[in-house]
This record gives sequence, C-alpha cells and structure tokens, in this order.
Amino acid sequence: MDEFLTSTPFLDFDTPEFQAYIRPFLEIKDETERAITLYNHVRDTFLYDPFHLDLRPEALKASSIILKKRAWCVEKAIVLAASFRAAGIPSKLGYGTVINHIGVEKLTAILQRKEIVFHGYVEAFVNNHWVKCTPAFDPYVCRISGVPLLTWDGKTDALFQAYKGDEQFMEYVHFYGEFADVPVELMNAEMKKYYPHLFEKTHNSRGFSFFHL
Repeated sequence: MDEFLTSTPFLDFDTPEFQAYIRPFLEIKDETERAITLYNHVRDTFLYDPFHLDLRPEALKASSIILKKRAWCVEKAIVLAASFRAAGIPSKLGYGTVINHIGVEKLTAILQRKEIVFHGYVEAFVNNHWVKCTPAFDPYVCRISGVPLLTWDGKTDALFQAYKGDEQFMEYVHFYGEFADVPVELMNAEMKKYYPHLFEKTHNSRGFSFFHL
C-alpha cells in the first residue's frame, strides 16, 4: 500500500505548490468526507478541455496542472490522485478507451475516429476498499451536454454518466488497468496507434493543440 501513498515524478504532492493547494482539505477529519470533498473540488474547479492535449512529461506533473484553469481528463485525474495521496488516501491512476455518443462532433472530427483513447480516472482506497471515480466533467460541461453532474459517494464506482435520458452517453470499450504513476510511454504509444495523423505535423492553435514525446 505504501506505493500508492508515495509522491512520484508526476504525482508530486510534496512540492511547495501542491502542499499549499492541498492544505485546506487536510483539516477534514472524516476520511470519506475528505475524499468526496477533494473529488468535488477537482471536478468543479477545472473546466474540462479535451482540445488542448500535452503528453510530454513536464506537462503531466500535478504541481504544474494545478496552476491551470482548464484541464482534460488525464490532467484532472493526476491532480485528484495526487490530492488523495497528500491527504493520506492511497490512490492509483486508471485509464480506459471510451466512446462518447453525445456532443463530440468537433472532437471526433479532430481525432478522425469515435474512440477516445486513454481516458483518465482514479481508484482510491476509502473505507478499506478500492473504489473508482472520474472527475472529468465539471458543472458547466454537464449543463451544456444535458447530462447530470457525476457525483461520488466514496463507496461505489463513479465512472461517467451512462445515459442522457434514454440515450447512451458514455461507453467504456477497453480498460488499460491502474498504475502507480503516469505511464507516459504507453500513453504516447496508444495515442500514436489510434491517431497517427496527430503526430505527423504540429498542432498549436487556439482551437486545438497537441504535444507529444
């Protein structure tokens, strides 16, 4: 279990910047309440942005991500996992491939396929068992997508809203598993396998940017 409580090159919660970020949450004594409050904070304070992706190691450090106002699912999961560890809650980083069936026409056009590879989530050890959660969608994105905000009770898995009314919203089609730290090489390799065109030229515009190893 020590492995999942340790600061790492990416979950660098021992930095002064992250220690200042996490300090208010350490006053919450109840473990479940602390975990839920951290989840809600990371979910709500970063605007979900899948149009500016950076797969380079220097961009995937928790201490750097907390300085941003927008973040994609991988970044938000990194911050949440680091926050859990800093608060004494063991955590792992999880990744899967998902298909979003609603409101992703722009992203699908950019990726040139329906699969969203390496969606990030977190697995935390709360109340003596492992439970999964993803803080990706903030209240604004949920509102414009017409889906309810994904809540987490610290007891059961919360891995995206499955339906918008009677329509399927988010579908997991593959799980890579859970990791003690960010698997940067695997992430880059899978992105290149699914989206080779993104690696063929530079993408750095206001509407979309993509950086990689």
